[in-house]
Amino acid sequence: MDKPFKFKQFSVNQNRCAMKIGTDSVLLGAWASIEKQPFSILDIGSGTGVLALMLAQRSSAEVIDALEIDANAFEQCVENFENSPWADRLFCYHASLKEFVTEIDDKYNLIVSNPPFYSEDYKTENTQRDLARFSEALPFNHLLESASKLLSQDGLFSIIIPFKEEEPFIALASKVKLFPTRILHVKGSSTSETKRSLLEFSFHKTKTDITELTIETARHQYTTDYINLTKDFYLKM
Repeated sequence: MDKPFKFKQFSVNQNRCAMKIGTDSVLLGAWASIEKQPFSILDIGSGTGVLALMLAQRSSAEVIDALEIDANAFEQCVENFENSPWADRLFCYHASLKEFVTEIDDKYNLIVSNPPFYSEDYKTENTQRDLARFSEALPFNHLLESASKLLSQDGLFSIIIPFKEEEPFIALASKVKLFPTRILHVKGSSTSETKRSLLEFSFHKTKTDITELTIETARHQYTTDYINLTKDFYLKM
């Protein structure tokens, strides 16, 4: 029995989800911009629902929708939403992105996604986890096309992907008229290579603001930047 993952203002059960809560989703949930005070938010491929929950804590958005195709993860997401302080603003749909796009007419002010992607060692003994990790389950071009249809004209789309995918992803995004506004490059330590890219897109071309974040100075010794970004969530920060 996996213990619930406890944050400062909410807990997340994850025993039925293939993709457990990791640094990626917490980084994205803390970094995604709510400066424009979004009224509606969508989390694509929500898993446990952690991104939607973090954005419920951070924002006053009245509509926070999540989308999850895996039945177990969907049920867990619903349960996590119902047990949170923001149950009245959170809703999870059990559908594929393709179905969702054809059925939903509404536009969202903020769309976030921590999509499944290949890791070099992705083949495990756990088929459910493999499916969650496997980018074929949610190809980037399909994700971008769908996001461009669901995003409001002044909306923002934020995502976390492997750093090595950044250039091709930005090129794909430009085909659906989405342009990078902010980029955050994440390294585990000052000596390690850049592992992740957090990307924010909009329909408006602007100069891209590029910054870097290092997580640790030594094992479990976190940098001030990382603490400042995540301290509203992690219990020990």
